[in-house]
Amino acid sequence: MLEAPKQKTITTQAMEQIRQLIFDGELAAGSDHLESELADRLGMSRTPVREATLMLAQQGLLEVRPRKGVRIATLSLKDMEEIYAVLTELEALAAEEAAGKGYSVEELAALKQSIEAMEDALKREDREAWAMADNDFHAELVRLGGNSRVQSIVSMMANQVRRARAMTLYIRPLPVKSNEDHRAVFDAIRTGDADKARECHRSHRQHAREVLIELLKKHRLFQL
Repeated sequence: MLEAPKQKTITTQAMEQIRQLIFDGELAAGSDHLESELADRLGMSRTPVREATLMLAQQGLLEVRPRKGVRIATLSLKDMEEIYAVLTELEALAAEEAAGKGYSVEELAALKQSIEAMEDALKREDREAWAMADNDFHAELVRLGGNSRVQSIVSMMANQVRRARAMTLYIRPLPVKSNEDHRAVFDAIRTGDADKARECHRSHRQHAREVLIELLKKHRLFQL
């Protein structure tokens, strides 16, 4: 018998809702908020909200200030450049290791499905659906790499990239090249070409970094 899906804890629900408010820009970078304010906004008690903010602080999305509530974290262009430098190398390593594992077509189905979802989203010019599928691709790529430490570090830093991307999602060109890059990485993993998988993904991440940084500079969305 299949097990019933586990219910998310109140703390997890609070964490996900606050994180989404940050990504959507409703809790602006640099703004201060009391626990009581956040609790009222979410319709929850202060305890799960307090626990959620501690978890989000570990992810670098906010700062917990004793007796003063929380401050939503800001990022500079230097922060983003450093984060992308780390993500580029770790995800390129994951792609290389995934290609060396000899995965079957069935085992690569989720990765392929995320690419198809991105392609479908682009046809509909649904940027939010594309962003969700893009998140799925990168998460699955890292999972396929099989390195738990890489997964942990990438998960923590990817939240910062998601926040920056959410701010630029509707002012960037349609990410057609990004989809082509994803397909090339998938093909390299499918055929077991570890060197090509690593280099394709590194090139992809480097290009994505250049696009994002230029948009942040042009629209002055982050600290210089």
